[in-house]
Amino acid sequence: MTNYRPIDCAVHDILLEVATFHRTVEIIFRDEAGQIQNFHDRIRDVFTRAGEEFLLLERGQLIRLDHLILVDGKPVTQGGKVSA
Repeated sequence: MTNYRPIDCAVHDILLEVATFHRTVEIIFRDEAGQIQNFHDRIRDVFTRAGEEFLLLERGQLIRLDHLILVDGKPVTQGGKVSA
């Protein structure tokens, strides 16, 4: 596993809003093997563990936040900032 790179607060805001309103969202991310994954699901939780941030989907998938590529159609650029 690589060192965790904290994400931008704007990404957190989007994730927390989606989780709070139980909306189904498209999440595209790079898994631990480097493969791109695409899920449409609800976010159950956003949390920190051992200095790394994660989200938990309803299906049980755990995703490290710095592996996100797209959230709800919004690109997450390197360094975790959401593109306009």
